[in-house]
Amino acid sequence: MCKRLLHTPIIQSRSRHLVTAAPAPHFNVDHVVIGAGVVGLAIAERLSRRQRTSTLVLERHQQFGMEASSRNSEVIHAGIYYPPTSLKTRLCIRGRELLYRVCAEARIPCSKIGKWIVAVSDDEVEYLLKRKGLADELGVPTRWLARRVIQEGEPNLVAAQVLESRETGIVDSHSLMQYLEARVNLQNGNIIYSHPVQSIQKCSTGYIVRVGGPTPSTIQTRILINASGLCSDLIASQVLPLHYGPNTQTSIRYVKGHYFGLRGPPPVKRLIYPCPEKEAREAVTSLGVHCTLDLNGRLRFGPDALDVDRPDDYKIDVADEYLAGFHAAIQRYLPAVRKEDLYPDYTGIRPKLSACGEPFRDFVIKEESDCGMPRLVNLVGIESPGLTASLAIAEYVGHELTPQ
Repeated sequence: MCKRLLHTPIIQSRSRHLVTAAPAPHFNVDHVVIGAGVVGLAIAERLSRRQRTSTLVLERHQQFGMEASSRNSEVIHAGIYYPPTSLKTRLCIRGRELLYRVCAEARIPCSKIGKWIVAVSDDEVEYLLKRKGLADELGVPTRWLARRVIQEGEPNLVAAQVLESRETGIVDSHSLMQYLEARVNLQNGNIIYSHPVQSIQKCSTGYIVRVGGPTPSTIQTRILINASGLCSDLIASQVLPLHYGPNTQTSIRYVKGHYFGLRGPPPVKRLIYPCPEKEAREAVTSLGVHCTLDLNGRLRFGPDALDVDRPDDYKIDVADEYLAGFHAAIQRYLPAVRKEDLYPDYTGIRPKLSACGEPFRDFVIKEESDCGMPRLVNLVGIESPGLTASLAIAEYVGHELTPQ
């Protein structure tokens, strides 16, 4: 469990160029990546391509993708929700292109099934107009659907207007991570599971990483990549306590989302995303309860957004009052769905940098030379569209932040 009390900063000095004394390392490598989620694995796969170098991935869990990477909607996003120059938009669009290409080449299961963004009432159409304008600006294919097409395509759907995103799809995230893991091992990399990072120190040639677990050890690396997801701010705070972690602008909020499955045949054939409903923001979510399908045709609704105190609080709230609010949000656009047909499926926790209702916050992907920590890259707040953007994030880190 990622406890804040267990991650006390090792370096307390405010000096920008402090080099601490460190024990002799057990291993010397060129690259250490902390975290074996989809982003960490993608970065490690990219770095392990480099000739005559060594790459090591450190993961505290027993296998890859045990947190946000395996507890999400598995949607390949088109990239039309965030500011056009943001990393979220740029890396989502590039990542989508790379992901479809890799899935085709490596035969990773995926499907470009498309998404309908739905305005239930006339006053929500303005939201669709903004999405359409951004999509056109970015060159992302979308189109308005005629009422006849809506009724014939999804007869169970209630919609005043629909914007179709044809580039949106779904992917088997486990197969993707399995592929990346295999690539790392086949190239110049190794992945060590069940070995949590205990401390990080700067040294004259890079960084000393102390690792716990079954075989505690000390590792020296030239380049250190922090892609530890829910714990990324705490890991970063070990060497940059004034910039990351509690009481800073880059302190992660743990936001839990519930997913509910539906008994019986799916009432829709594609992804359905409603417009945000102001009245439902506090009761359910600020983004709307979406309807998604997996590659087996299984339907689920979610996620909502609830602040929690711990990154491992995966308990599912099945109280009648809670389920009633969740069901009410679904019935706005799929009135045929009955509450008794919903069942709790799973929850996921997202590493958010802002609370509901606060201004947009972009991914933090930063090489820390300006803080006196060269060749240290911190990735903090990598939530949606992190799965879609994962391969592009790896490309960005490899090409722009850690050139060979």
